[in-house]
Parts: sequence; structure tokens; C-alpha cells
Amino acid sequence: MLGNMNAAPLAWLRALKDTARSGLTVERASLTPLIAVRGACGVGVVVGLALLIGTPQLAVSSAFGAFASGIATFQRSWRPRPVLALAASAGLAISTFLGYLLVGWPWAFVLLLALWAFLAGMAWGIGPTSGVVAAFNISVMLITVHLPASTLGALSHATLIAAGGVVQAGLIVLFPIRPWGERREALADALAGVADYARRLRHDPMAPFDPEPLIEARSAAYVTPRQARRRPRQLHGYRALAERFRPVLASLADPVVGGAPMVGPERDRVRELLSAAATVLDATARAVRRGERVRLPDQALDVLRVPKSGPVLSGPARRAGLRLIALTDDAVEAAQEPVEVTRGGVLARVTWHVADREGRRRGFPDRAPLVDASLDGPYGPDPEDLAAEEAEAARLKETKAAGGKHTPAAGHALARERHLHMPTLAGLVPVAVRSFRRELHWRSPILRHAIRVSVVASVGYLLGNALPPAHGYWVPLTAAMVLRPDFSRTYERGVGRFVGTLLGVAVAGTVMALASPGPYLSAALAVVSVGFMYLLMRTGQAITSICTGAYVVFLLGILGTDWYQTAYERAGLTALGGVLAMLSYALFPAWETPLLRDRLADWLAATGRYAIAVMDAFAQPAERAPRQVREALLDTRAARQTWEQTLNRAEAEPVRHRGSHSPLSRRSASDAQSALVTLGRATMLLEAHLPDREAPSDPGAVDFSAALAPAVAAATTAIRSSEPVEWGDVHGALTRWWEQADHPPPVALRTAELLTDALDDLAHAVTPRDSAGREREHHATGARTDKS
Repeated sequence: MLGNMNAAPLAWLRALKDTARSGLTVERASLTPLIAVRGACGVGVVVGLALLIGTPQLAVSSAFGAFASGIATFQRSWRPRPVLALAASAGLAISTFLGYLLVGWPWAFVLLLALWAFLAGMAWGIGPTSGVVAAFNISVMLITVHLPASTLGALSHATLIAAGGVVQAGLIVLFPIRPWGERREALADALAGVADYARRLRHDPMAPFDPEPLIEARSAAYVTPRQARRRPRQLHGYRALAERFRPVLASLADPVVGGAPMVGPERDRVRELLSAAATVLDATARAVRRGERVRLPDQALDVLRVPKSGPVLSGPARRAGLRLIALTDDAVEAAQEPVEVTRGGVLARVTWHVADREGRRRGFPDRAPLVDASLDGPYGPDPEDLAAEEAEAARLKETKAAGGKHTPAAGHALARERHLHMPTLAGLVPVAVRSFRRELHWRSPILRHAIRVSVVASVGYLLGNALPPAHGYWVPLTAAMVLRPDFSRTYERGVGRFVGTLLGVAVAGTVMALASPGPYLSAALAVVSVGFMYLLMRTGQAITSICTGAYVVFLLGILGTDWYQTAYERAGLTALGGVLAMLSYALFPAWETPLLRDRLADWLAATGRYAIAVMDAFAQPAERAPRQVREALLDTRAARQTWEQTLNRAEAEPVRHRGSHSPLSRRSASDAQSALVTLGRATMLLEAHLPDREAPSDPGAVDFSAALAPAVAAATTAIRSSEPVEWGDVHGALTRWWEQADHPPPVALRTAELLTDALDDLAHAVTPRDSAGREREHHATGARTDKS
């Protein structure tokens, strides 16, 4: 059970100290002043029009609608920004209208608030953006329901709140600011990450690789059908290239799988190829980031050719080198536009290489025209996609024969119009339903968070109404904004929000008391505050809370002295709401520490499927599924990302697990993570050498894969239940393979030995201490018996 934990007072003090320091930290972040000004203008336009043609109450409601919409557009989401703005304002408008209808009946409103808060908590199962926007709407709704004076007025307020979102969406459409900029940055970071990996491999063949940029680039590749039609040409094929470069680079550099010795002409040639590939990838990343043409130095292109004196590499290293040369040519072809080649020397000059009608460029290796399966890597394309591409290639050929226009390199694999599909908001409904069903179990952190938010919001509202201040809704408002599904973010936000709100209220309250500005000046000060909040949103919770506190004080100042004079009371109510949120997490937690073994087992299961999929390609080359390896790799990355998030959150928790299962110590967790990273890396090395479908089956690979599958399944169960992990059958299959293998051993066999070593390291890391002690005692007893 999750509550079966032990927390020492010193551990709590240390955890609170660390989270408080994190909550008050000001982070370095790239600022987007133009986008911040656009969002602030949206709030200003709505407030100004409402003041001119309506009442101050309507101005405040419309301002909150535009404010909430602007907040939604700044979230880390790949969904179109206008859609986020409209969805946020529509949700707030509906919440305000329904809330006003029931606010006169306290218990009915509390039930509605509890239901709304529960759904907002469950929205985290869809994604962080949905959770943040839903929580913010609940908080703002607690203010806006008190502004109308009648049912018709509530309808007017809801309409103006929705209009605020329409204004923000309209400004985004009319004044686009780098509409594809974030996607360009994500793709360029992935390419630059692979380039950096190539450079590090020159000096360290075992250099680690962080897959996070590739994961982020894949997330950025999800687009709606409308976005797919408008997507810039450079965002079409480079992500697949970055994915395909990584195993080839690692295989080329590895002295065991690649076979190139660490010293000698072969290693020098490997370093030259790695450096040239890094240069091409960096140039591609720079072109994608800036939206300009690819510019390559001629020295890199000279290296990426087979030397005139003959090949230097041999065996697997030669195959990896040839594949690397082909990949760098794909990177050039993916540009689908003239490529600038610079030539150094005293008289530097630039030449342009333009693809001809067959997709070839002079000075580059010849490429096969029309359809090529290289986009999907060595595991091949989907059969349906291949058939569609062949039909499109035939259509292009007919068009060219009829005298129509022909795009350079048309029909090339990297010119495919395929994309990762992002569901529309209507299509997101079944996704949300499935997410809710998936999280409806007691061990789910999302469900426990939803229950926590629902209870705290309801109790906070009742507690705020019972206190003397007239605007006690600040208690549940703060609690709903602070609560997050994990311990560290909840306590960081609690401390940061309290300190930031205190400073923001103090500064804005002092200005209001000394200057006594009228409605228009108060509105102007509110717009300035929200502009700074949009600008500094990603610098930390404390800075954001300062601007938010000042914004709300100035905005309520539009209503008169009865509202802004509550600013100092708000500081106390905000502190009470933050304390209530943090106390609720301590009483009803969702600790990540007891989930470590489950997350590690999930990662092992996913990595094991990846290794088995690659090994099956050698065991049965003609029967492997086209997407089997790719899907297994994606599952491995997702499981690793989940493990790392759980581990980071567990390290911030002030508890240690005391249950029937042995906990994972920090050292054991680190060793297990290193072993699984090595397991994934060894599989990736072998992926770069997948055989053709016509290749003969390898009996050793058949035996090894057959032994590995049940062993991985048994090991995942053993890790979850804190039992020793055994790899005896895997060792037996590896021994038989060595006995049957020819000399030199095949690359699959050498990789299988690396896989087995990594599995042994994992077994040693996760073995419970008492089991390890019994095993050592058993070996010691056996040694004494042999001696006697």
C-alpha cells in the first residue's frame, strides 16, 4: 500500500528545505517579448472595450477570460495556440455560468466545485497541459462566479469570457510570431544532439546518449491534417534522419561490434567519418533552426566518399561507414532545395548543388530514384505506405511526361507527405475517456491527485466562507493552483506562490493605496503586470506569482476600493490555501518511492522486447514485421523516460519504503539504470547491422532469442516482487552459440555477449540484500565443503 511508508523528521526538514529552495529559484529561460506583448494586448483590448461599452464587472470577467486564454497559449503543448486559447476560454465560460447558477445554494455549489475539481485533477492523465489549464480554470471560476448580479448577467459574463479567448486566438492568427519556431527548435536540437554524440564518439566509443531531444522532436512532429498541409518543407524528414544516424554512429565507433581497433589507420578513418557526419548534422540543424538553406564545407563532403586509394575499413565497420555516407547524402537530399557548398582557401567561393529531375546532385553519390525504404531505417517501411508511395511516384512520372511541374527530388523517400497524426479536440474525447478508465485504480497517482484536489477545494471553500474576510475563495483558489500529482512540484509551488503572492500583493497594494488610480489606470497597470507575467512565465513560480498577484490586485481595483482593499487579506488567505494544499499531500500522498521497482520492471520489459525484436531479425530475417523494431524502440524510450521521472521525484521525497518488498537504494537504482542503458545501447549497435530479408537464418540467434524471451518475463516478475534474478538459460544459449560459431564470430554473437553482461549487471544491482547475503553464505559453505 502506498501509505506504508516511514518518514523521519530530519528527512522532512531536508525535503522541505530543498523544495523551498527550488520554489524560490529563478531559472534562466529564453524570453519571447513579442509573444508576451501580443498576449498582453489581447487582455488590454478586451478590458478597454468592456470598460467603454459595459460595466467594470464585465471588464473584469472579460479580462479573466483573456488572461486564462493567454496562460493556455504559453503552455508546453504542440497543439495550435488558437485552439488552446478557445478551449480555455470556453471551459472558463461554462464553469462561470454553471457556478453562478448554484452559488446561491452553498452545498450545491460545493458539490459542483468538488466534481469540477475532480475532473480537473483527472485531466492530468491526458497530459500536463490539460491538467494545468483545467486547474487554472477552476481557480479563476472561484472569482468570476461572484461578479454577475443576475442570471442574464451571468450569461453576459460567460459570453465576454469566451470573447476574451476569441480575441487572443484572433491576435495569434493575425500576428503570427514564428508559428513553427518551437517545432524548428525541437528538430534542430535533435539533430544537434546527434552531432554532439558523433563528436564525443571520436574520443569515447562508449559515450552515453540522451534520447530526450529525439523524444521531444517526435512529440513536435505530431500535427493535425491542416498543419500537415502547411508545414514547412524542412520539417518533413529530418527527424527520421536523426533517428537513423544514432545506431550507425555508435556501431561505427564501437571497437567490439564495429571491429575497428582503437589505434591505427582504421580508427583514424572512423574519427574522420564521425567528424564529417557531425559537421553535416550541425549544418542541417542550423538550417532548420533559422529556416535557411543548408551550407556545407567541401572538406566534410570530401571525407564522406570512399578514398581513391581504396577502402580503409573492413567487415562491420565498412558496412557502417557506407551506411553513414548514405545517411549524410540523405541529409542533403532532404533539403529538397539548392545546397550551398563552401570551399576554403585564399579565394573562398561558394557553389550551389541543385537536384535534377531524378533527384540527383552533381558531386554527391548516386541515389536510387523514386521510392526508397530508407526513411524507416533497416526495418523497412509499412506495406501500406509503400504502396501509396509507389502510386504517388507513378502519378508524378505521368505528370512529368505530360509536361507538368516536377519538384526536385520528388519521389525520394524523404519527400513523403506522411506525418504523425494529432487528434482534434473532438477526437480527444475518446482519448480522455480511455485515460480516465486507465487511471481508475487506487495506486494511480492521478486518481489520488484528483481526490485530493476535490476534497481540498471543497474544504477550502467552506473554510474560506467561515472566516471573517469577505473574499474567502482565495483559500481554495490557491490550493487548486498549488496542488500537483507529485510531492516536489506541490511543495515547490506552495512556497514559491506564497512568497511571490506576498510580494506582488504588497507592491500592488501600496501603489493602489498611494495613487488611488481610477478604473482606466488600474486596467493599464493590470495589463502591464500581465505582460511581465507572460514574459517571465518560465523563469520560476515565485516570479510568476509576483506578477499574478499584482495583476489581480490592479484588476480588482477597477471595481473600487471595496475590492482592492482586500489585497492584504488575500496574502493571509493565500498562505492558508498553500498550507492546506501541502498538508493534504502529507496526509493523503501519492509517493513515487514504492513505484521504483515497478517502473524498473517496465523498463526491462520494454528493453527486452527491443532486444528480442532485433535478435529475431537475425533468427528469422524473412518473417520479421516491418515496424517491430521501431515500435519496440519507442516503447523502450517511453519506459526509460517514465523511470527517470519517477526516480527524480522519489529522490525529493522525505520517505523510504517499508513494505513486503525490498526497496531500491540510490546506489542500486543507479547501477540498475546503467545496466539497462548498456542493454539498450548494445541492442542499438546490433540494429545498425540488421540483415536483408533474403539472408539465411542464424540458428544461434534462434536459440538465444528463444531463451531470452521467457527469461526477461521471469526477471520482470522477480524485480517487482524483490526476488533474485536468474539468467541461466540465457548463459546456456550464449555458450552453445559460441561453440557453433565460425571464426571470426558474427556481429550478432558479439552483441549477444554484451547483452548478457548487461543482464548480469542488472541482476546484481536489483538483488535484495538478504538474498545476496544468503547467496554469499551459500558460496562460502560450498567452498568450505570442497576444501574439507
